[in-house]
Amino acid sequence: MKLAGKPVAGITLVTVLVAAVITWILWPSAQETHPREQSVTVLDGPRDDQQVTLDATFFPPAGGGRAPAVLLAHGFGGSKESVREAAVRLAGEGYAVLTWSARGFGRSTGQIALNSPDYEVKDVRQLVDWLARRPEVSLDAAGDPKVGVAGGSYGGAIALMAAAYDDRIDAIVPQITWHDLADALFPEAGGRGPLNGVFKRMWAGLFFSRGGTSPAPGPLRGAAPVGEAPPASAQEVRCGRFLPELCDVYQRIAETGRATPEAIETLRRSSPVSVPGRIKIPTLLLQGTRDSLFPLGQADANARAVAATGAPVAVAWFDGGHDGGDGEADWIHERTTAWFARHLKGDAGRATVPFTVTRDGGRDPGTRRPVQLHATAPAYPGLYGAATTQVALTGPAQPVANPPGGSPSSISSVPGFGGLGGSPGVSLSTDMAGQSAHFDSAPLAAPLQVTGSSTVRVRVRAEGTGGKVSEEGVTLFAKLYDAGPGGQAPILPDGLVAPVRVALSPDGTGEATVTLPAVDHRFDAGHRLRVAFTTTDLGYSTPAAPAVYQVELAAPTLTVPVDAALRTPQNGPTWWTWALPAAAVVAAAVLLLTGRRRRRTDHDPALADVPLRIDGLTKAYRNGERAVDDLSFTVERGQVLGLLGPNGAGKTTTMRMMMGLIHPDAGEIRIFGHRISPGAAVLSRLGSFVEGPGFLPHLTGRANLELYWKATGRPEHDAHFAEALEIAGLGAALDRAVRTYSQGMRQRLAIAQAMLGLPDLLVLDEPANGLDPPQIREMREVLIAYAARGRTVIVSSHLLAEVEQTCSHVVVMRRGRLVTAGPVRDLLGEHASGGSSGGSGSRLEDVFLDLIGEKA
Repeated sequence: MKLAGKPVAGITLVTVLVAAVITWILWPSAQETHPREQSVTVLDGPRDDQQVTLDATFFPPAGGGRAPAVLLAHGFGGSKESVREAAVRLAGEGYAVLTWSARGFGRSTGQIALNSPDYEVKDVRQLVDWLARRPEVSLDAAGDPKVGVAGGSYGGAIALMAAAYDDRIDAIVPQITWHDLADALFPEAGGRGPLNGVFKRMWAGLFFSRGGTSPAPGPLRGAAPVGEAPPASAQEVRCGRFLPELCDVYQRIAETGRATPEAIETLRRSSPVSVPGRIKIPTLLLQGTRDSLFPLGQADANARAVAATGAPVAVAWFDGGHDGGDGEADWIHERTTAWFARHLKGDAGRATVPFTVTRDGGRDPGTRRPVQLHATAPAYPGLYGAATTQVALTGPAQPVANPPGGSPSSISSVPGFGGLGGSPGVSLSTDMAGQSAHFDSAPLAAPLQVTGSSTVRVRVRAEGTGGKVSEEGVTLFAKLYDAGPGGQAPILPDGLVAPVRVALSPDGTGEATVTLPAVDHRFDAGHRLRVAFTTTDLGYSTPAAPAVYQVELAAPTLTVPVDAALRTPQNGPTWWTWALPAAAVVAAAVLLLTGRRRRRTDHDPALADVPLRIDGLTKAYRNGERAVDDLSFTVERGQVLGLLGPNGAGKTTTMRMMMGLIHPDAGEIRIFGHRISPGAAVLSRLGSFVEGPGFLPHLTGRANLELYWKATGRPEHDAHFAEALEIAGLGAALDRAVRTYSQGMRQRLAIAQAMLGLPDLLVLDEPANGLDPPQIREMREVLIAYAARGRTVIVSSHLLAEVEQTCSHVVVMRRGRLVTAGPVRDLLGEHASGGSSGGSGSRLEDVFLDLIGEKA
């Protein structure tokens, strides 16, 4: 290996999946923490007579001594392993962290009660009791632990509910979660409440399917063969590990498609709406704009409830949610750390603005990658904006039909897969012909930024009823489109829809004021605002009986919320917007004059047998801070290289540039002599697994691998499926839906996917995450054997003992700078013989800690 000592500082950009929603929480730390596995036995139930064993992990603060504590809750279908990385980072920030698998999830016993005060909330109270007895946890003047709670989705709800029932909790950061679970699953945009709401049948099905609740093998559930979940009971097959009474409620709802008073009462008992005035602590609400499960209105209701008590509350709408999006891991981390620093550590200088909205900043002119801008305001305006404006709509009364059986359905988004719609400028929405009515504004004379929920009044008349009017009224789905000029396909911002059930009078007519989905969207000049009403939507339960209705506007205006106080920062220099035409001419001339030489330098024949050479690689953030700074090294065939460094050292940024996903500001990367750029042909010789596995959960493991390979366009015989499936070692689980997989199973499937085609260069980011010791050993043997055949493997990992046994060479980075590099045996030999001033031992862990200490 040939290396030139240079630097790297990087931010890890993580794509939000529902299964790992909390990895956003905090910046990494260079300090090491030593997690301790715990089994915490609690008593819960209405009579405190049910004993449950919670599988937990305690992360002491890296700096030692006493520190505030944070309970880190996982999302639905996850476990404590889902938030492990966030816990390590948080412990490195100087907090005592406790993660746990909620009752009914992972290796914990018990059954799911949807965050009931009698079950999950009691569990959390006893976890706080446990923290209060820890010598690492700081106490307040009353002798109570100083503690915060953070979590996403299911975990976000437990943060809110625990705060309502336990006054020892000092601050919370709930993300993408609910205020009223009944309203979330039975929304009704006309204000008639969930009893008249429209059932989110697809989301509810995902909730109650066994996929999200499959128990993992382990000592608390009994042993199971590696890679296989224990056999399911008849009840688990019926509806997972829910309490039987919850399962029964769901079964009845699924049959009728309508809420019952019993169902609403049950769902609301597990919702903050049931505890008005009881959440009185600082609350930071992070809600995703791409979320058809828990839309922005749920965070708005939580914000109003907390603000009514006088407690500090801040709201942020970010690009993410249960339907995909960027996830904004780094930015969310900064907001969260500032909130906890201020309210748990008393750092008055760490303030959070009351309202923040993520906006699309277009694409960076150099890298062509999306840019996220964050507009801020001094006050949260609520869903209806700081002000409103009226937009005139036109359109005649239009007939719409509800098809027999409610099929085929229109589509706003695919629940759980809304990210398939792509970027904000790509719409997945499809309104079926004959099932929709549209009303348009005139082309806008100036841009209009809509922030919040618009409202419109609609009138419906049933046709051909013969004097019979359905007691259920008319179900419609309201949408607000951005219709561009010139026949462009209209865009449905964030794929959101508002269901409404219009009550009819005896003469078959009815009216309703409809609250459209909350969005933050810029309608450009020349575009039209379009309000659409459809009779069906893929994600919802709709009437099966065929019917025809006349739909018209009851008032010819759309009331639109705006917030002039929101300020968006400038997106970099403005000169390039007018300089691009001239620059294009110059660039064309340069290409004509230097094209032959450029083609020669795009491939260096002298490096044709060198898997990877990085030379002078540099990448800076928009604020000018360098993420990768003049980094240079070479990797030879047959090597297993460990890319090491504390979290935030720039390892993932470097790997993303290797893959052509990020364009460097300076320097170059060559793979087998070819300079890397987005879409470079030589990238077909690179297999990668970076930033977590991403699979279609409804498909089997085998089908996911086949679909991935088909998307490459390469012949099937080049895939070497047999070898990849052997690597996965999933046995019969390969033919099960991926949503039933544990984290370790998903991780092994992702490694197998990276190895499809047997690439000459394999790049893996934290491949051991979620694997147990036998699986890690198997992976080690696979990687060593893979490189022994003349291929090359690059592994980024925090498991230093494993790197020591697996890797032949290492590169150590600290705050973006290359600290040292070379063969593992040479590095260990130098330190064992006192070659370092630290000289702390001959283990790689000791060497690493020495290298990233004061010397770095």
